[in-house]
Amino acid sequence: MLLLFILVLTWMLPLPEGNFVGATAIAKPGCRTKCGEVTVPYPFGINYIVMPGGYVTEQNCSLEDTFELTCNLTSKAPELFIGTGNLKVYNISDSEMRISVSIAFRCYDSYGNISENKTSWTDIPERFPLTFSQKNKFTVIGCDDYAWIRGPPGSDYASGCMGICNNPSRVPDNGTCSGSGCCQTSIPHGLQYFNITLGSFNNHGSVVSSNRCGFAFLAEEESFKFGGARDMSNATEFYIKTSCKEGYQGNPYLEPGCEDIDECKDNSTYPCYGNCNNTPGNYTCTCLVGYEGDGKTKNGCQRKASKFPVMALSLALVFGLLAILSGISGIFLGVRKRKLIKLREKFFEQNGGEFMKQKLKATGANDAVTMFSTDQLQKATDNYSEERIVGRGGYGVVYKGFLPDNRVVAIKKSKIVDGSQSEQFINEIWILSQVIHRNVVKLLGCCLEEEVPVLVYEFISNNTLFYHIHHKPGGMSWLSWENRLRVAAEAASALAYLHSQATMPIIHRDVKSANILLDENYTTKISDFGASRLVPLDHDQVTTLVQGTLGYLDPEYFHTSQLTDKSDVYSFGMVLAELITGRLPICAARTNEEKNLATYFVKSMKENRLFQIVEPRLLQEGTLEQLQTVAELVKRCLNLLGDERPTMKEVAMELEGLRKFTTHPWIQQHEQAPEESRSLILEVEQSDLYGVPLIPYSSNEWESYSGITEMAFQENKPR
Repeated sequence: MLLLFILVLTWMLPLPEGNFVGATAIAKPGCRTKCGEVTVPYPFGINYIVMPGGYVTEQNCSLEDTFELTCNLTSKAPELFIGTGNLKVYNISDSEMRISVSIAFRCYDSYGNISENKTSWTDIPERFPLTFSQKNKFTVIGCDDYAWIRGPPGSDYASGCMGICNNPSRVPDNGTCSGSGCCQTSIPHGLQYFNITLGSFNNHGSVVSSNRCGFAFLAEEESFKFGGARDMSNATEFYIKTSCKEGYQGNPYLEPGCEDIDECKDNSTYPCYGNCNNTPGNYTCTCLVGYEGDGKTKNGCQRKASKFPVMALSLALVFGLLAILSGISGIFLGVRKRKLIKLREKFFEQNGGEFMKQKLKATGANDAVTMFSTDQLQKATDNYSEERIVGRGGYGVVYKGFLPDNRVVAIKKSKIVDGSQSEQFINEIWILSQVIHRNVVKLLGCCLEEEVPVLVYEFISNNTLFYHIHHKPGGMSWLSWENRLRVAAEAASALAYLHSQATMPIIHRDVKSANILLDENYTTKISDFGASRLVPLDHDQVTTLVQGTLGYLDPEYFHTSQLTDKSDVYSFGMVLAELITGRLPICAARTNEEKNLATYFVKSMKENRLFQIVEPRLLQEGTLEQLQTVAELVKRCLNLLGDERPTMKEVAMELEGLRKFTTHPWIQQHEQAPEESRSLILEVEQSDLYGVPLIPYSSNEWESYSGITEMAFQENKPR
């Protein structure tokens, strides 16, 4: 009975890398290359040969004694062993060796007494460079069994597995060890010794009729196929499958291993009465043309009924027509795609794309400006959907976009620009990308693959200053005197930075309340540089076409076409006038005297009527001295002579100084009523626009202003 369980199990034993000379390695001269059917490649060598009668010959055929093997010729078939021990070798490959070991088992009689018992252990001497591969699995088979596997004495390795099932007949027999009646677990790397101990929970009392024995062993996972109840019903029938899969032939452990059977060459075993086609592990047999049925059975193929193939012809025509149409469509789409690619390349070059690449490469600042593709921006804006429009201005349309990294951006499609000035345009983009100021909207990148360059800015979500001033009488609830001063000071600081501290001075040329944005914290952000111009460091003015917004446009610039930083000062003075009075710069519905806010404001100052035009709420929130000081600053900014106006740096310093001494003797914002707070939240959440507001206003004042918001006086060909 004992021999029944000393079966061939497959171990995978990794060999040390770098020792083999290749798959075609041979033995030393005069040494055997094979022992029976097992090929022995160098550095392994057969150092010992056991002849019939027990005669042992010695040779020096291995690289060293750690690779020595013994070939025993006394048995019916020659057998190969590791060293001079009893570990039988079945195969040696470039990195693995297969050996056999015994199985641990324990059997019980109907009374629960142990009738047979065998433990199992295997020890590879330490001098051999061999360890048990992790391709091996510790396996336990049985319905009432558990087993331990331990490493050498003194080691920390110990593991176990349990084989449990209520009804052995229901255990799956699909060849896999799924946990029912069969349990598998991994072993650690580097193992050279193991000892297996087997036990039972209830001595197989409830399952002894169909499962008398429990088994435990270590074997290559791929070579073991679990047979379900068959492997548990009788110990003498237990086996480890070592044959090839169905459809293959050979020995899986000997070269060349399992090979596919060509069933088409053996018609007696694998009948085919039609067209035979060999496939890996199987074959197919189809009937001859004009026949249908099962080609693997005799008379299984029958001639097809002869009918006029109207349906087949119709289907052929339909599919043929569809194929032609699909081909034409494919060609058309391909040509269209190539044209689109060439057109984008043309626009990229026309808009200065190559110049931009050279500039980025020359400065080593590839991250300064992101070059977006048309596809990226179309995806970000849902193909420039009307629902994504957040603003319209004199220089283009602004869309809200979402980038793949979850950033929200403002994507501005400008109007036509002059392609001959592409280099200047790229220079301006480059300069604007270098502007880093907390109160200036950050330019993130651009797309030059469209006819008109597209600019990508950070998205500012809380609408424009214009909206917060004019959306309702007295302005929004949060727009107190203190906050108006803060917004004005932040805007002035940003413009002063552009004029004097940027890499190259920048004149905005379109300063207005609609181009001053507010973020979620009501922080000021200067935006819309579509009309901006760079000023060379050795110049204090630039001759250019007159461009701007009616009501904010510098009269001196309008008459002379000489653009200076004082033109921005005049426009900013109009924004200050808006903040103080709450009135629109131009309104056709007002009296002739009041239509133009600039002239009306200066005249009111001269006639000492300032407090008649100031926003009523500001008379309660600010002191008369503060209002007078800001009004004097507005008057100086609106001077018709640019040389008489202050610089933006002076304006910013004066406003910042005034902020520091601002007090609130009459109002405490933290005592605001809850109802007013809720109203404020609703007002803010409703605005999500960029640039000029799209929300219609009911007042006649807005209607008269909206029709003449943007203007441009062209003297030369527009850029």
